[in-house]
Amino acid sequence: MPVAILGAGVAGLTTAVRLAEAGREVVIHEATPRLGLRAASWLAGGMLAPRCEAETAGDAIVAPGLEGIGWWRRQTHVDQRGTLVLAAPRDGAELRRFASRTSGHETLDAEAIADLEPDLDGRFSRALFFPEEAHLDPRRALGDLARRLEELKATILYGSDAEPAAFRGEIVVDCRGRAAEARRLRGVRGEMLLVRCPDVALTRPVRLLHPRWPIYVVPRGDGLFMVGATTVESENDGPVTVRSTLELLSAVTTLHPAFAEGEILETGAARRPALPDNLPTATRRGSVVTFAGLYRHGFLLSPHVSAEAARLALEASEFA
Repeated sequence: MPVAILGAGVAGLTTAVRLAEAGREVVIHEATPRLGLRAASWLAGGMLAPRCEAETAGDAIVAPGLEGIGWWRRQTHVDQRGTLVLAAPRDGAELRRFASRTSGHETLDAEAIADLEPDLDGRFSRALFFPEEAHLDPRRALGDLARRLEELKATILYGSDAEPAAFRGEIVVDCRGRAAEARRLRGVRGEMLLVRCPDVALTRPVRLLHPRWPIYVVPRGDGLFMVGATTVESENDGPVTVRSTLELLSAVTTLHPAFAEGEILETGAARRPALPDNLPTATRRGSVVTFAGLYRHGFLLSPHVSAEAARLALEASEFA
């Protein structure tokens, strides 16, 4: 019996790979005409940073997040150079608060910061370094998953806007993000800029703390950087606002003034699906498995939750 996966975002593709590797026939139904279109995962930062995310999500996120780094290494290119967390001198309290809520970090002085990232020499006096963390390019990763599914003889049907009710008698895994049939889902807006700035060289994600507009900057190579906000509690589904753009640009030039001469190549915004506790779940009701609520942890937690979603789908097939 084939398994129908609804949605070709990071949730759908990771679950599809799990099931196809288990020997199941898999068909992915994606409503849009191409990979990544209108998907929150297409605009993600791609940070595999469980220890940093524990600052708001709690320690339970750490073990599955670290395990997920190994899974991604088997699927796509992963840079494991750690995460650097900084704050301007006036925001030193933010750095101390972050340190108190996380673990697995080293405290660096100005000289150690410059040793890790020479272009930040003389700009910051204190930092936290999380050496276990990693990052990937989300768009490359999604493409690599799609190619892996092709090798496994799975099928992706683009332009197939399917509902679970259309698959009577089949096992369905609903991975449609905000459209998934899960109770109490809300949208949390994430906004990003893609900037080209060859005058700045960074080799790892950098988080700049601020009480109002913390940001992260993720290097993509060849002078490209993804600049992102963390979360905006809003159901607005429109493009990036002027206010958010100004705040992101102000913050990134605080990190390094050379970003002021960079080129903005792309802006984007998406509503990320979130549950009340901001942690994803996989649940089953009859022949339908729902994988929902990845919030801003899409690439970080999808390996862990997709394993549970695949297990539930295989369990459902035993009773079909």
